[in-house]
This record gives sequence, C-alpha cells and structure tokens, in this order.
Amino acid sequence: MKVVKFGGSSLASGKQLEKVFQIVVSDPERKVVVVSAPGKRYSEDEKVTDLLIECADLCLQNKDPKEKFDAVIERYAAIAEELYLDDDIINELEEDLFRRLKADKSDPDKFMDLLKASGEDNNAKLVAAYFRKQGVEAHYVNPKEAGLLVTAEPGNAQVLPEAYDRLFELRNRSGIIIFPGFFGYSAEGDVFTFSRSGSDITGSILANGMKAELYENFTDVDAVYSVNPFIVNRPKEIKELTYREMRELSYAGFTVLHDEALVPAFRAGIPVQIKNTNNPSAPGTKIVYERNNTNGPVVGIASDEGFCSIYVSKYLMNREVGFGRRLLAILESFGLSYEHTPSGIDDISVILRENQFAPGMEEKIIERIKTELDADEVVIEHSLALIMVVGEGMRHNIGTTARASKALAKAGVNIEMINQGSSEVSMMFGVKEIDEKRAVQALYDEFFAAVTV
Repeated sequence: MKVVKFGGSSLASGKQLEKVFQIVVSDPERKVVVVSAPGKRYSEDEKVTDLLIECADLCLQNKDPKEKFDAVIERYAAIAEELYLDDDIINELEEDLFRRLKADKSDPDKFMDLLKASGEDNNAKLVAAYFRKQGVEAHYVNPKEAGLLVTAEPGNAQVLPEAYDRLFELRNRSGIIIFPGFFGYSAEGDVFTFSRSGSDITGSILANGMKAELYENFTDVDAVYSVNPFIVNRPKEIKELTYREMRELSYAGFTVLHDEALVPAFRAGIPVQIKNTNNPSAPGTKIVYERNNTNGPVVGIASDEGFCSIYVSKYLMNREVGFGRRLLAILESFGLSYEHTPSGIDDISVILRENQFAPGMEEKIIERIKTELDADEVVIEHSLALIMVVGEGMRHNIGTTARASKALAKAGVNIEMINQGSSEVSMMFGVKEIDEKRAVQALYDEFFAAVTV
C-alpha cells in the first residue's frame, strides 16, 4: 500500500487533476491520496491558500471579504467546470467556507487556521467527487474522523503520538481515500494547521500510521537537483538521498519537500519517492535510510538568505560557567529562536532569521547582552546567506572542507563564518547575501563539474 501526496501545482486546474487521476489509478497500490489546496495556474496567479489568508485578515479587521471569498469559490468552480462536475459540489464548498467565515473570531490565530485549512479540506471533497465521476470508488475522509490529533499550536501544529494508532484503522476502508493535507484536530476538536506547505507532513504521518510500503510525493519537478536550478544552469539530478541529507537540504532552502515531512516516515523506516505529476515516468528521487556513497563526498548544495549574526566577544569567556545559557536566555526572552552558534574561546556568534526582529528590538538586545553579560563587544551583522554543503560521504572523505574553502576563495567570496563538526553530513558557510549565487556556483563547479550523479 502506498500513500501518495500531490502538491498545489498538481491540483491547480482540471487538466492537472486529470493527470492526478491517471497517476493514481495506474497503480492499484495507491490507496491514499493526500491533497494540497489548488496552487498557481501561471506565474501571476494566486494560490488558494493566499486568498484564504487575505479573506481571514479582512474578516478580522471587520471588513467585507466578499471579493476574496468569490475568488476562492471561482477557483474551485473553474476546476469543476473543466471536469464537468455538477453544481452540487461547488454549492457544498461555498456553504462550508461561508460557515467558517461566521465562526468565532475571539482567537484570531485559531480563526486563521480554520480558514486556511479549508483550502485543502474543500479540495479533497472536489477531488473525491471527480474520482467518483470517473467510476472509481473514492471517499473523502476528514482528519477528525480519521483521528489525526495534533497539538493546539496555530500554524505550527505537531502530531500527537496516539494519532498513529487511530490512522492505522484507515487500512480497513474500501476504495481510494482522499485526505486533505495541512491540518489536524486538537483533542478539543479545533482545527490547527501545520507550518506552511504542511501537506507534505500529512502525507508522511499517514504513511507512518498506515504502515505504508512507500510514500510518494508528487510535485512539479522531475527530481531533487543537486543545487538550485535558478542559480546553476541544468544541475545534476539526485537519484537517491538519505533522510539526513534531505533534511539538511530542505532546511537550507530546497523547497521540493517540507523540512519536517521526513520525520514520521524516517521513524517508520518508510522510503519517500519524489516524482513529477507532469512527467510521471521519470524515476525521480528516492529518500532512504541508507545508501551507497558512489557519487563523491557531496550530494547537494543548498542556500538560503535572510539571516543575521549576533557576535559577542568577552575575554576569558570560555572560563565563565553558564555564559552561553545566559546569552540564549536573553534571546529567548525576546521570543527569538536561533539557527547556529559557532564559537571560539573568547567569542561566540548566534545566527538567527532576520525576520524575527521587531522594530527597536536590536538595540534592546545589544544593551542587555552588554549589561547582563558584561560583554566587551556586541555586533549585529545583517544580510547573510547560509550555504549548506551536504553529503553522507563527507564523513569518510579527507579534505572536503579544504576543497570548499579553496573554491570560494578562488571565486572571490569571503567566508564570514563556517560551522562543521556538529553534523557528520553537512558543513555550513556564512557569506554575504550579495555573494550567495557566486558562492553556490563555485561550490557546484568544484564538487559536481566532473562527477556523474
């Protein structure tokens, strides 16, 4: 039995949904279909989820959401019209969204999650209706009915352990299950969503709970590439990755799979296959527990911008018990989470996402660090990009760091920081955002120019 998930681009139109149907029925082992909300049909188009967020914002501001409401319904209606579906299904979706708009708004975050989740929920109903019209037994299953219990954390829900046993019972259902991604229900019966693009997470949870043989994730690319194709022209495809490698690459900017989606599949030892809805015959990329390191020390290079560093220097810092803890406690008091903490004997840098900072926050942080930790110097440096060089083979290969550093130096890229050692499968370089693309190209040329992946 396979769990198969389709992303928003795979469900953006009736023509795309026809492809999805053919893919599902071509393999009788594909028993569970997890769907996203309809994505963009063309580059200037809006995703249904974005329309729903705008709709919710208007409601919370006591403004008329009719324009956005109509835009959402129109997207579903356009798909239904392409597929010659009856008006009944659109009427059902319209009534559902209208009920949600009338829900309690005293907790804005809960209301937002309720609206956002309707994108996947109503699309699952639409997909199930189309499958049935094609003469296939298909059933829409709501996550509450299935027992997908999650924590009550708006926009960041986590699956509860008891959900897996409940989801196993879905194996007893006949026909094809059409399951909405992106959200679950709290023990109190409220809707809470995973983080954005969380339908990948739903698919992984179902694969774990139902003890699937394989979790297939269909998207709009033939495979996971060794580097961002918008930076490097025609990069090499990766045929096989380990969970750890994919997790590192997803964290650092590979958007083909949500970085949290691998955890449930990994814990159950279920392989994940990345496939292309528009080219289903392509082999794609398989994510497994272990693989043969036959393609050199590096399997992929990822990058992401929007970081900053808080550099703190203090003489004899290494002898001061609790210094790091107190530094992180200050950041915690401002509600900040950190990414990395490279350090020396008298200094430490904390890497954070820049978008966490509210106006005026930086000055307060600097003042508290200087006052409470008696720091000699505190500097916040902005506009950093993190580049992650990833590969299980690095554990057994000598000189990988030297090759990377030499390649960056040859390209005229200054390394602001480097972090290696905490992970056996990756090394991180911090560079100025302006140097990001040049750095990635240099690293790709060094590790992949003459390598067959």
